[in-house]
Amino acid sequence: MLVHPSPIDLSSRTLRCLTGRLAARRGEIGTRWRRLTANREDLLALARLRCGDTYAQLAAGFGSDVATVYRYIRCIREAVDVPAALAPILAEAMDTARTKAFVILDGTLPPIDRIAADTPYHSGRHKRHGMNVQVLTDPFGRLLWASPALPGPTHDLTAARTHGIVDALTDADLKCWADKACQGAGGSIRVPFRGRRIERWPRRRNSTHAKIRCLGQQTMATLKGWRLLRKLRCSTNRITAIVQAVLALHHASA
Repeated sequence: MLVHPSPIDLSSRTLRCLTGRLAARRGEIGTRWRRLTANREDLLALARLRCGDTYAQLAAGFGSDVATVYRYIRCIREAVDVPAALAPILAEAMDTARTKAFVILDGTLPPIDRIAADTPYHSGRHKRHGMNVQVLTDPFGRLLWASPALPGPTHDLTAARTHGIVDALTDADLKCWADKACQGAGGSIRVPFRGRRIERWPRRRNSTHAKIRCLGQQTMATLKGWRLLRKLRCSTNRITAIVQAVLALHHASA
């Protein structure tokens, strides 16, 4: 395989932050000698998460073999679990959101590599297999919180209630803009009017609502900048940890 230098569009601060955490973790569990240092292991994980490189590409780039790369990513998992533990929980996100005028709630469906027989993960709306992830952003489109992953067919309103987002927003008395999927959520969640033939003033309200929510769509594009989320080829049990790790690393690089 031909190899050439390839950049990772992240700041060195992200690598230093992750390396310090991973080195501390290795000291806590008494890790013995490994082929890759903490710095190289973190760089390997960032290349996997940010660029979505395959095991063969990572092995060629790091001068190692595929089996070693597999063990670091699939078996050791430290470089993902360590930043995932730093991701804010919903209560912490609500504390931050209370200082904002409002928040934006939206859902995304990271696609997964599943066969057609895996119907529990097939979304009829998106017509593909995936996992449902709910995202909260501030009025400027900055990512505040990402939920654990649920199977793709889960409705956005059901996911919001399952994660306690509706109750948390109501208790915080915080205004939230969401799409039509959250119709009937109640509380402080505001959704656009449904229907094609509506009066002039509801159309104006829907237009204003869409202008506010478009910032949340920009955040989704930023989240998909971590290319591994564009096509997840791992166990569905690991997707929540990957999403939480991406959230923590996104905050570290901001």
